[in-house]
Amino acid sequence: MAVLVVGGAGYIGSHAALALKRRGYEPIIYDNLGMGHAELAQGFELIVGDIADTAKLAPVLRRVDAVMHFAAHAFVGESVTNPRKYFQNNVLDGISLLNAVLDSKVRKFIFSSSCAVYGIPAKVPMNETFPRVPVNPYGVTKLIFEQALEAYGPAYGLGYMNLRYFNAAGADESGTIGEMHSPETHLIPSAFEAIRGQRPALDIFGDTYPTPDGTCVRDYIHVSDLAEAHVLALEYLSAGTSQAVNLGTGRGYSVKEILSSIKRVTGREVPSRMAPPRPGDPAELVADPSRAEKLLNWKAKRSLDEIVSTAWKWAERMQTATK
Repeated sequence: MAVLVVGGAGYIGSHAALALKRRGYEPIIYDNLGMGHAELAQGFELIVGDIADTAKLAPVLRRVDAVMHFAAHAFVGESVTNPRKYFQNNVLDGISLLNAVLDSKVRKFIFSSSCAVYGIPAKVPMNETFPRVPVNPYGVTKLIFEQALEAYGPAYGLGYMNLRYFNAAGADESGTIGEMHSPETHLIPSAFEAIRGQRPALDIFGDTYPTPDGTCVRDYIHVSDLAEAHVLALEYLSAGTSQAVNLGTGRGYSVKEILSSIKRVTGREVPSRMAPPRPGDPAELVADPSRAEKLLNWKAKRSLDEIVSTAWKWAERMQTATK
């Protein structure tokens, strides 16, 4: 089966393409390389194009049986300061892609959604029945696209899966692909930058949250576990019904626990400093992954230290490559 991986030269999309290939599928990567990187698509057919370019998409869609959509802007802070960019790409251009899919024979669609659709939960762990009340434009754009799929599915016979990620982290164990963000905002690679002196220190945004050590708690999931769930979601769609599914571990770690893991793995202390809490940052975001376990026969397998060690291996490789 051929699968079009839209945004497949990005962080999560590239890992999904690799997981598909390892499972015997034929992934074709489609990316405008605005945020993606051609080096993450090495070994795959790469078509450079925008998701709103229906003329370029049409012949490619004739060659595939399913679409995985990762091509979204995903910086929460930027979505607040520049919401126009997010609504244009994540909603308007995303709907253009969706319409191009409807105009083709493809009727399987896997969407890269986010726990940001829930907003600030009343309690954790969070399951798929929780109210969707996003608190930032990024989360709103993800919710709008989910709602489009919920409308398109029954109207046009489109099978879809809304996969709601928690905090993706780590890198493929091979060390060949990993995170390449500029600027880097994710906690673990940002901590590595602080270790190497590429930033003065890691900012810890608040230490007075109602959590065991006062810092925010998040559910960190290895990107390879996440990628493997996409393949299983595609296989589930062949026989099952459209669903929304949380992808997380069911276990939260605080910022300070992450820094402890980094010290265990690297032997290096992370230079850090306290910073004011960010507006709208929930104290705790932890998934209830039981639906994914039941429907997809999937469970996150990799530990926090494995997340950190694979991310460190990738970071070391990247540093060597730039010398």
